Amino acid sequence: MTIVVTGATGQLGRRVVEALLARGVAAGGVVAAVRSPQKAAGFAARGVQVREADYDRPETLRAAVAGADKLLLISSNALERKIIQHRSVIDSAKAVGVELIAYTSALDAQLNPMIIAADHKATEHLLAASGLRYAVLRNGWYAENYTQNLAEVRDSGVIVGSAADGRIAAAPRADYAEAAAAVLTSDGGGGSTFYELGGDEPFTMTELAAQIARQTGEPVTYRNLPVGEYIRTLVGSGLPAEQAALVADSDLAVSRGFMTTDSGDLRRLIGRPSTPLADTIATALAA
Repeated sequence: MTIVVTGATGQLGRRVVEALLARGVAAGGVVAAVRSPQKAAGFAARGVQVREADYDRPETLRAAVAGADKLLLISSNALERKIIQHRSVIDSAKAVGVELIAYTSALDAQLNPMIIAADHKATEHLLAASGLRYAVLRNGWYAENYTQNLAEVRDSGVIVGSAADGRIAAAPRADYAEAAAAVLTSDGGGGSTFYELGGDEPFTMTELAAQIARQTGEPVTYRNLPVGEYIRTLVGSGLPAEQAALVADSDLAVSRGFMTTDSGDLRRLIGRPSTPLADTIATALAA
């Protein structure tokens, strides 16, 4: 069996490759499809196949997925070109006879009102129209989204946002990577499969702040802002206006309950409870 992972040097993709190897997939049966092959030299040294795959250069894609039984399409982060890029990958997979495409989508993508969920919704439609067997991995937020700026949080003692009391079923990238590897190495049956993936212990931003305070011994609070004020605050801190609007829009979706799930799909796929938020914060603080 040959499994192709796109974006294999990215923060999620490289963890999926590692998870596949940990599950016993032979290195030669894993293809790290990457825009810059030189960045995957470490995988190549371990026997993993490394192939060039640039979402913006469709001519590289068919060769990248040739001979694949299964393909993990990790969502592009190019907002204006995402659908075109995803269509190119799906068309290439269909042309070479890939048996299964797994795709990293967003929680409840078909109903989720977030601006960034629209492209996921459209990609799910592309998969449905492809005639291929597919699995949709509707990932919740990465827990690392909330630990990547701990130094700033500790300095200010405040987390700001527009998530109100909305609960967030986040999990670390490593958990989502394990789930993807589980899907890619299972028989899966026929047809299409959808997984709503999120952490077992959804938290509010207030609870996040309390957990950081507990572990650091320093005061940290959450301050909820109206969306417009939050956008202005983000722009004032240096974030481009368009990106600030996307961040605030995502927080608004959190406040409305669209970034939590009680499906248990993540736990079932990885065969254990998801990594607790407290452990993710502790890891980040130690680093």
